[in-house]
Amino acid sequence: MSILDSLDPKYRLILCDVWGVVHDGVTLYPGAGDRLCKWRSEGRCVALITNAPRTADAVEQQLGRIGLAHDAYDFVATSGEAGIEALNGLQQPVGFIGTAGDRQILEGRGIQIADDDLFTELACTGVTEYRPQPRDYLADLERWAEREVRMHCLNPDRVVIRGGVPEACAGAIAELYVGLGGPVIWYGKPHEAIYRHALHRAGDPPAHEVLAVGDGLQTDILGAARMGFDAVFVSGGIHGGEPFPTDFAERNGLGSWAPVGVVKGLL
Repeated sequence: MSILDSLDPKYRLILCDVWGVVHDGVTLYPGAGDRLCKWRSEGRCVALITNAPRTADAVEQQLGRIGLAHDAYDFVATSGEAGIEALNGLQQPVGFIGTAGDRQILEGRGIQIADDDLFTELACTGVTEYRPQPRDYLADLERWAEREVRMHCLNPDRVVIRGGVPEACAGAIAELYVGLGGPVIWYGKPHEAIYRHALHRAGDPPAHEVLAVGDGLQTDILGAARMGFDAVFVSGGIHGGEPFPTDFAERNGLGSWAPVGVVKGLL
């Protein structure tokens, strides 16, 4: 029996990662929808918390297209929402790295994308099909770093697995930019803002009533630990079935913290 079959009743809020836990970017994982529905039937609030650099509405539409019913979760919290709020607060045109679809979403939320290279703020949502590797942006990044353009990274993930194929994310571009001396503001897990947003939407429960479920060690699991949440590590996602590292807490200054369970998936 999986630990997921008999969760402690104290967990009133489940913060469940999406990519690598619920789906692989293309296909819904077997049993994922049923698991989420079971938690809700037990009276728990299920929040899908994701580093997607898009709006919650856009993520909900994507989930619907791959077959996850809306009644499987209570709400979606995204790093994109946090970043969009901050970018709108700048009240000036910003540079942009990302797909045409992501640009359309940002512009639809009132963000002005600069038509020239004179911007001082830059929104990064990820790679494009024409430049799929972070180093493809190196010449631009070097130029912007020299001008101290501030990058807003709307997805801290370095890589995801889409349909079994690794795909670089905005976090990999931002990491390269930091290496060049460029300033970066990060949105999403493991940073606090996205968690505060999700907790507020769920009625601000205390930390001991929250369980995080995720596959990303440096995003889902590290973020949960820093927030004081219990967590279940899903080993079958981005880390491909590898066991939970025994030195994780030591390497990240977490004392004796450890996940309350390790599972392959939600099934």
